Amino acid sequence: MKLNPSEIDTRVRALAGWSVKDNALVKRYEFASFPDAIAFATRLAFDAESHDHHPDLTISYRKVTIAWSTHDEGGITEKDFTGAADAERIAGLFHAKPGA
Repeated sequence: MKLNPSEIDTRVRALAGWSVKDNALVKRYEFASFPDAIAFATRLAFDAESHDHHPDLTISYRKVTIAWSTHDEGGITEKDFTGAADAERIAGLFHAKPGA
């Protein structure tokens, strides 16, 4: 079920570095190396597949941008906040820092 703007605003403030853009939760991470960026994206892909909920990923050298949105609901749902939390956990394994 799609969350209302007030719910989204309250919850996204609790997620360091995340924002709402184009009806999605978005964050860019920067890694120490290109292989680390790819490894992170791969690990996240397997995690997302296990939940049958997939983010949009953009990889640019050492930076990975993630956008979570539940397309069949037309916006941000609980699944997207779960995905963001999973991304944070996985990024921590690779010592990622928020990317500009």
